[in-house]
Amino acid sequence: MRHRKVASVMTPAERVVSITADTHYKEIARLLSEHRISSVPVLDVESRVVGIVSEADLLAKESGIGDRPAPLLGTRRDHQARAKAASSTAAGLMSSPAVTIGPDQDVVRAARLMQDRRLKRLPVVDADGALTGIVSRRDLLGVFLRSDEEIRSEVVEDIILGALWVDPTALEIEVSEGVVRLRGEVETKSLAAVIDAAVRRADGVVDVVNELGFARDDREDKVPGSPYHGVFEVRKRI
Repeated sequence: MRHRKVASVMTPAERVVSITADTHYKEIARLLSEHRISSVPVLDVESRVVGIVSEADLLAKESGIGDRPAPLLGTRRDHQARAKAASSTAAGLMSSPAVTIGPDQDVVRAARLMQDRRLKRLPVVDADGALTGIVSRRDLLGVFLRSDEEIRSEVVEDIILGALWVDPTALEIEVSEGVVRLRGEVETKSLAAVIDAAVRRADGVVDVVNELGFARDDREDKVPGSPYHGVFEVRKRI
């Protein structure tokens, strides 16, 4: 089972608003406001991403930090904020190097990167660092707009049958508002757990209600001294 690739949800490069290192402060502010975006990538002459300017970078100047006396023991962040407040072009305002991702990375990786770095938009670059697109939080949330029919089809065909080689006709698989309900019986407890984990990782799945039963608790079979060691007729639900 494979997650969607960033390339399938990103805005392509030809539709991305970008700037160069000599773009002026006011022009950057105008672009962010006009296009209702939170940041803009900075490109060199070969369309490589050399940095990114965000609303926060612009606010350093508006905060008036550059008008106040510098503290004797200022932090690195203080010095960066002062430098940005004194800048009037993207070269001094941008955060560099920019955090980027490749188009062949999956959407889960992109989501984690944006969450960890607290980013709203993530430039997508090729092997040479050239801009190929941009992905936003909204783009990633769009994965959860997949229809219940699409999700069920992936669960049945790609996961249950394709990846795990389990006969899907032996199971009841229902999807409602992104919540997958699994019923029926599989051979072992470990297989039921594997199915549960695989379905949860499918794009667009909000939750899994696992009501799968199993014919044999193979986990207890492997524990010496267990009352079920070597017994195959156990019937339980996880």
